Amino acid sequence: MVKSPLENLKYEVAAELGIGTDDASYKEKLEKMKIEAAKEIGIYEQIKDGYWGEVPSRECGRVGGRLGGKIGGNMVKKLITLAEQQLQK
Repeated sequence: MVKSPLENLKYEVAAELGIGTDDASYKEKLEKMKIEAAKEIGIYEQIKDGYWGEVPSRECGRVGGRLGGKIGGNMVKKLITLAEQQLQK
């Protein structure tokens, strides 16, 4: 499977943060992180069977924010750095 440049950047940042980047490891770690975040915010009982359909979008966003925050935030920092380097040329 060919990954987009943005997907490649996500994997690069995840590797820098110590999150495994092979597809199986990455997906497994993200799933564990989702469960941990769901427990922290008190919605684990709603999703323990793997179904998120009854979870309000606000709560899903809270879970996603806890997961994507590190990766997404670092991706933005890296993109800004790359843009600044391009502007200096």
